[in-house]
Amino acid sequence: MGTGPTQDTTISNQSRSANSKASFATFGLSKNILRAVTEAGFTEPRPIQAKAMPKALAGSDVLGLAQTGTGKTAAFALPILERLSQSSGGQKPRALIVSPTRELALQIHAEIELLGKYTNVRAISIIGGVGAGAQVRALRKQPDIVVACPGRLLDLMGSGEVKLGGVEVLVLDEADHMLDMGFLPDIKRILAKLPQRRQNLLFSATMPNEIRGLATRVLHKPHTVELTSSAPAETIEHALYAVEQSGKAALLKKLLSADDFRSAIVFLRTKHRARRLAQDLEKAGYQAVALQGNMSQGQRQRAMQGFRDGRYDVLVATDIAARGIDVAQVSHVVNFDVPNTPDAYTHRIGRTGRSERSGKAATFVMRDDADAIRAIERKLGRKIPRLDAGSLPTGKGPARRGASRPAQGESSGSGRDSNPSDAPPGRGPKRTRSRSRRGPELAAASSARGAGSRGGQRSSGSNSGPGGPQSTGAQRQRTRSQRTPSAGQGSEQPFGMGISAGGNASQPGKPRPKRRRSGR
Repeated sequence: MGTGPTQDTTISNQSRSANSKASFATFGLSKNILRAVTEAGFTEPRPIQAKAMPKALAGSDVLGLAQTGTGKTAAFALPILERLSQSSGGQKPRALIVSPTRELALQIHAEIELLGKYTNVRAISIIGGVGAGAQVRALRKQPDIVVACPGRLLDLMGSGEVKLGGVEVLVLDEADHMLDMGFLPDIKRILAKLPQRRQNLLFSATMPNEIRGLATRVLHKPHTVELTSSAPAETIEHALYAVEQSGKAALLKKLLSADDFRSAIVFLRTKHRARRLAQDLEKAGYQAVALQGNMSQGQRQRAMQGFRDGRYDVLVATDIAARGIDVAQVSHVVNFDVPNTPDAYTHRIGRTGRSERSGKAATFVMRDDADAIRAIERKLGRKIPRLDAGSLPTGKGPARRGASRPAQGESSGSGRDSNPSDAPPGRGPKRTRSRSRRGPELAAASSARGAGSRGGQRSSGSNSGPGGPQSTGAQRQRTRSQRTPSAGQGSEQPFGMGISAGGNASQPGKPRPKRRRSGR
């Protein structure tokens, strides 16, 4: 259909300062949309918006190449809302937005609802992991916009519930991620059911050969906006830590105990290890929750919302969360496992340093990861600093965690935490920290726990611990240090990458306690 992205106008990041100071009013948006934009807190257009929106509003095809967190959603949502709000005729849906993940689809839907709340444009989301009944009922109400993941969309197309003959605008968001997830055959099947005459908006963080081929097929004389060369935000501070597998958990806890920690996303390769690590962190007193593929959609939504609200300050995830998830003020991204590709590294660490905020990206490196690190550094065009775990300052530990998050979201001292419906996935009501301790004062706490911890509110940052209100911070710190092994435990000498594998995450000078027998 298209002539490919080689005959278009390319705008690079070098022209950012010249055009990013415009007001949203200069785009000619209707007053109802501008009102919603203002109430959403949007002031000046982001570079991707300033460069893509004029052509999108004019009806041209657009190819947007930019990292996640750059404002791409509004760059296509606002032109769609403006177009559809000016006329209401025709077969519906009139716009189709295809997303690789359920979380991103829900996020796009929420932003469309926010920006279009003073218009008559209505949107729905179609995703897997939940029953299709409510989605079918919503489709029968003739929505203007459908935001969908490929699998569920094809299911409902096959049953005749979705008809795409009236689509005027197609958006493929995070197109490279869709190809990584094996959705190219599904995308081709969807394209075959769309009208030939339509506007196409394709957004991608990278431009591999497969995306070039897709762009050539889909786009017609596209206007290309390229804001990055797949480089992470300059506000991110990178670091590599050499550590053996057995020392990773202790090193992670040391990072999470640093004074500059506010919230973190920790990435692992497998869903089972992500779930176990989240449970271990919770037992150690951290407000941690997992996000992985074995969870139901309801569990995933509760986990993400709890992380956004500040009820959890550590999200342990597989790469399902590496794209498009927008959570403000994530201070740290930790690659517990080195990502499989350089692009995956870029997408993971893009969860911090968003909207020009500062952030830290730490990667735990084992001896076998040397080739992967060299590939990542070639992609970045620079060396990543090698740091010694022993140089990390000793923080206050998880006992302070609840007090560090209210600035990011709602107050963490509400009774919400004891609501079973908001419990972390796969568990009952949110446990108090006292239940995760296994110290010498456990027996004294058991009777008090039965009386108060299940039904009462949890006050974040309080002194309620294994020994009740009389338990001191020093006692909790001693208990924690006894349970936390050295970050360098099991590590051998240099990994051949200029990194030492040292570093002790526990308090110096304290001997390791004898291991108790357990029934495991």
